[in-house]
Amino acid sequence: MYLRSSLLRPLAGALLVLSAVSPVAAEGTFDMPAGARFNEAKLARITEFFANEVATGKIAGANVLIQQHGKPVYHQIFGVQDVASKAPITDKTIFRLSSLTKVITSVVAMELLQDGKFGLDDPVSKYIPSFANVKVGVEKKAEDGSKTLELVPLVRPITILDLLRHTSGITYGFYGDSLVRKAYKEANIYAGDFDLAEFAERIAKLPLHNQPGTLWQYGHSTDILARIMEIVSGKSLFEIEKQKLLDPLGMVDTGFFVTEPERLQRLAQPLPNDSDFRVGRQYRTEVRQKWESASGGMVSTMADFSRFTQMLLNGGTFEGKTYLSPKTFELMASDHIGKGSGVERDYFYFPGDGFGMGLGFAVRTDPGNAKPPPPGSLGELKWDGAAGCYMVIDRKQDMFFVLLEQTPTERQRVQRTLKQLVYEAMEN
Repeated sequence: MYLRSSLLRPLAGALLVLSAVSPVAAEGTFDMPAGARFNEAKLARITEFFANEVATGKIAGANVLIQQHGKPVYHQIFGVQDVASKAPITDKTIFRLSSLTKVITSVVAMELLQDGKFGLDDPVSKYIPSFANVKVGVEKKAEDGSKTLELVPLVRPITILDLLRHTSGITYGFYGDSLVRKAYKEANIYAGDFDLAEFAERIAKLPLHNQPGTLWQYGHSTDILARIMEIVSGKSLFEIEKQKLLDPLGMVDTGFFVTEPERLQRLAQPLPNDSDFRVGRQYRTEVRQKWESASGGMVSTMADFSRFTQMLLNGGTFEGKTYLSPKTFELMASDHIGKGSGVERDYFYFPGDGFGMGLGFAVRTDPGNAKPPPPGSLGELKWDGAAGCYMVIDRKQDMFFVLLEQTPTERQRVQRTLKQLVYEAMEN
């Protein structure tokens, strides 16, 4: 059994929290009854918005797909994939996924979980021994206001569950000003040409931001998960992903690097003044390297990613093949950091107001505190990436939408507007 009894309680608690939330209607866009349909005239507002974004020079272009009941209800392409070449965007245009890579990595990890390759409560140190010696950095403030970092032992080991739900204490060094984040920034962990094995050892030498299981903390957890995936399978991350997901699902253009001339011609580029894809260092999609960044390095196309998203909307199946069993999908799509989990949230809680965390993506658990609340449905699954790509899966309405664009600067504003327009176009 891949799900041990000690983890059945958190899952049950998460499901109780979800079932206890009463549907709330606000402005006709939050948690509307199932069976909503799209109004074509209102969908035209999406076209108007993106056409204006391109015309006013805010983005180079975008590919937008809304699919319901397995069929496209809206699919429009705007602008160009590269303003220098003026090449048009197609469903085969290649986009950098950035953190949407985490979702793909997590799905393959769940496939390995259901194969019995590891358990959710397995300690990371079972597979990467150096994590047995990791310490937690606790800030101490002196009378003069100066801060020092005290290293304290783990209260409990980091587990694979922690890696999947981002409660490991492993962080990033490019946001925030805590001493641990500064230690990440100063450690030069991206230097040279390294693989996941070396990267995991570099992370193990750094202090954790917090005790495992106590705080949702965005960082390199997914990269450590990927290293464990390599260890238990005896293959590289990309080899595992091709075998378990990409090839069977027909995702022929999804991977980590774009170096072949024909593929380079299909690689979307941001506007020249919006081209910073750095995450601590320049992770260049166009240059093959050893590190397959499981947390932010993949590329894909609409032709590929729409198949992946439909599989998740279907609950883990696609075209007669099962990738995630119903039990595994339920586990992945349930909130694991809600009431009773012991997990806190701080200022840098990126799933956002109204969302909990599943095993690889955010899960809508409540309306949130905004008045009116942002649109969506209870149980909604979502994630996005720093390069601009975005997915929302609404199983209540049997609908998903995907936005592929390359704009680190404009992405959050564009994503929020698109979601609002999608739900405003739905009618009971």
